[in-house]
Amino acid sequence: MIAAEAVIAGDTVHRPGWLAELGGVISGIGAGEPPRKPDLNYPDGIAAPGFVDMHVHGGGGSSYTDGDAAEVRAAAAFHREHGTTTTITSTVSAGPDQLRATVERLRDLVHAGVSAGIHLEGPWISESRCGAHDPEVLRNPDRKEIADLLEVADGTIAMVTLAPELPGAFDAIDQFVDAGVVVAVGHTNSTYDQAREALRRGARVATHLFNTMPPLGHREPGPVLALMEDPRVVVELIGDGVHLHPALVRDVQRAVGFDRVALVTDAMVAAGKPDGAYQLGSLDVTVANGIARISATGAIAGSTATMGGLFARSAHGLSDGAPNASDEVLIACAAMTSGNPARVLGRADVGALTVGRRAHVVILDQDLRVNHVLAGE
Repeated sequence: MIAAEAVIAGDTVHRPGWLAELGGVISGIGAGEPPRKPDLNYPDGIAAPGFVDMHVHGGGGSSYTDGDAAEVRAAAAFHREHGTTTTITSTVSAGPDQLRATVERLRDLVHAGVSAGIHLEGPWISESRCGAHDPEVLRNPDRKEIADLLEVADGTIAMVTLAPELPGAFDAIDQFVDAGVVVAVGHTNSTYDQAREALRRGARVATHLFNTMPPLGHREPGPVLALMEDPRVVVELIGDGVHLHPALVRDVQRAVGFDRVALVTDAMVAAGKPDGAYQLGSLDVTVANGIARISATGAIAGSTATMGGLFARSAHGLSDGAPNASDEVLIACAAMTSGNPARVLGRADVGALTVGRRAHVVILDQDLRVNHVLAGE
């Protein structure tokens, strides 16, 4: 039995509130005093659903990108301390043999429950919009390679990011959608019409909207408008104050609706670590003032953010200077950090504090900092 000053329960905030856990599952939830003496009591705490990060490459000094089991477990543990109870393991672009080997290793970790699935970010992306991906390993989608990866993955590839303007991309979208993989449009130089065709074929996510895409133009709106205007699309936003201006984050959230935004960290190995030299895949990265950049080009190389930090930053941004987040803001931020990404990934067992879902609970203090993480399995 857990009691808190506030419990974010779906589209309601109970003040005060409680929830009961049995066998790792929420067995009851409600407002007011709990029906029995609580085992855990947080009289100044806010209970939020455990965060779901659908785009992350590592953290805490460890990486997801090559599938090393010890590294993946360590990075997942770091992010769990900061509230992420469900993590996707995102790769970076790599050559065919290396990518296949990485998928094999990550597959076993998905089956072991360490990860909720694999996100293939590349290598089927635009060279001109590759960002922190090695341009030497980029290539056009190949039906045989994709079929081989899908077979090796054994159902563990959850999402793929690709550029729809590449030769063979539309066929690849069909192939992935038929296999039950979520297709995301990103690292792309596509036109508005090309992005629309990708959505017609089943793409449903915008990989870190605005970043590694052409800017919105008044004569050629490009992929940004296509992704924002389609009500079926969930848009990723890296709301760390570096990748996007905070005002843009706030206005996009309000423009498309809080039910269509997934806040993601896109975190790399340096999250939670001091400034210095790091690696992202095969590329050297320098972190200065908490900002990660490719050493050779200066391109932003993922983030050093955590989901807990994104929840707090977004809530403060939506509060328009108010000292405390309103219940409406708390509900919106829970949706963007948990409910929406869980829905994208097809996970009905996490994403909200409701009866029957896993008891993945993050306790926030009054400043919305993560104090405790409870993750009943």
